[in-house]
Parts: sequence; structure tokens; C-alpha cells
Amino acid sequence: MRAAVLLPEEGWPGMKLGYHSITWGSGVVGDASGVTSVKDLFYRSPGSMPQAIADIAAAGFAGTEMFDGNLLDVAETPEALIAVLQAHEVELVSVYAGANFIYPDILDDELHRITRAAQLAVTFNAKRLVVGGGARRAAGTTAEDYLRLGASLDRVVDIAEAHGLAASYHPHLGTMAESPDQIERVFDHSRIAFCPDTAHLAAGGGDPGALIRTYADRVAHIHLKDLTRTPLAFQPLGAGELDFDDIFAAINEIGYDDWLVVELDTFDGDPRAAAETSKAFLDFSLARDDLTAPVAPSPHHSSSSPAPEAS
Repeated sequence: MRAAVLLPEEGWPGMKLGYHSITWGSGVVGDASGVTSVKDLFYRSPGSMPQAIADIAAAGFAGTEMFDGNLLDVAETPEALIAVLQAHEVELVSVYAGANFIYPDILDDELHRITRAAQLAVTFNAKRLVVGGGARRAAGTTAEDYLRLGASLDRVVDIAEAHGLAASYHPHLGTMAESPDQIERVFDHSRIAFCPDTAHLAAGGGDPGALIRTYADRVAHIHLKDLTRTPLAFQPLGAGELDFDDIFAAINEIGYDDWLVVELDTFDGDPRAAAETSKAFLDFSLARDDLTAPVAPSPHHSSSSPAPEAS
């Protein structure tokens, strides 16, 4: 069955397409200093952010998402990167950060870093803060860990709202929120919104469309990527095995009409070519002739909802 989806300019006016800068520089790295000083441990893509912005714009995307560390690198002279974004008419949609979130002794330092990420988002005119995390202990995850993660994510929401941002949680491979059951346990203990990542959800044993429907009232940001399962590898949209007919149908059904951000963690090739592949797939998929109007959006994903006031 073909998905009922809409072109942004034809009846789904809030829908916008973005692309994460992670693909420039072959994935994500961190700060070595963070091994001994947690407050200094930021995510970073090692590629050129001006080149990423230029390529993202050339591929036809209107927005991007960046890691906190890439923004920290230019925080002393933010006008230079802002000028690049403006020159290419690309909006910085969101900033991505993360933490362990379960170790009480270092939590204040981790939240110090999340606060810095929120400050960077404000400086560079982003409206969203996306976080991943939830460490897996060597001895195994405990029930108490889910309580601690949930409480920490609620503090992330507080930090985001104090800066006029909307926060969402990105379940991720390698954390304590991989499988549908684990994701449920996180959301049972936190009010944070949901950033579904189609490939991470599938790789964790979930059905991306079903999980989007399950947490319809929490979806506030969406990451799209494809994957092949054997061997496991993330792929540009349309180059893998995911059922995007159902994924787009789910997005349509819940009334989400805001940013869709393609986030391809790694790619063995030209990142611009990967962006162009995904954009072509989105253009084809969203231009299908079996269109139907989405349902009214819930408060979490209404593009017209104002961001909370800074306190």
C-alpha cells in the first residue's frame, strides 16, 4: 500500500526538509579532554561546517542540524558561521548533544554541558535541542538507571525551556534506549518529547512507523535515514530496506508538519552525493499522487506553536 503523503507546498505547509552535518568528516568524534573532565566532552563532526552548509544547500535542503562541539569551536566569533548559513539560506534547525545521564556524581557537570549546548543554540538561532544518551553500565542496566535517566531528561527539558528551546530525546544504538521496551521505560519516567530516528529504531528491533504512532503526542522532531541489516549499515534514503511508505504514512497520520532532518551517521563516499540521493528520494516520495490531508497536529508538533519564553 502506498503512503498518503503531502508535498510541503501542497497542503502540508509546515513541512520543511533539513540535513544533519554529521556526514561531513566521516561521523562523529568527541573531545579527548572529556575522558578526565566530563564538562568538556562535546560531540563534533570533524569535517568543514561551511562546506557542509554549502553542500546541504546545493542538494536542496532548507535547514541543518549540528553538534554542540562544532558550534563551540566558533562560539567566540559566531557571526562568521551565521553569515555562511544566511548566504546559503540554510536555517540551523537544531543542536544535538548528549550525556550519560545516570551517574549522580557527574550529572551536574553533564547538565552544565547541556546548558552550554542550549546557549549555543540560542546564539546560532536554533529553536530545538536534541539529546541522546543513557549509559550502559559494564555490570548491566538497572531499574534505577531508568529512573535516573528519566529524571535527568526532565532537567534537560527545564534547561531547554529556560532558553526558549524545545527539547527531544533521540533513542540510539549503544545506549539503554535501543529496543521498543527500553524506549517505553524511558518515556514512562520522563516528559521529554520524542525524536524518532528511523534507522536507529529499526536497528534496535523496532518498527519505526509503529513507534511514531505509539508516541504520536510526543513526536517533536524527526531524523530520517535508511539502513541495510546484513551487514548493519546506515544508508541514504531509498538505498536500504526500510518501509518509508509506512513511515511517511505514520508521520502523516499523527499530523506532524514540521522539520524532517536526514541524519546519515557515516557514508563511504561524497557526503554531498549522499544528500542529493536522499533529497531526490524525498522529492519523489512526497510528490506521490495519492495525497490526503493530515490530521490536526498535536501541541508537540504544531509548527505554529511558539517556543517557550526564556526565563
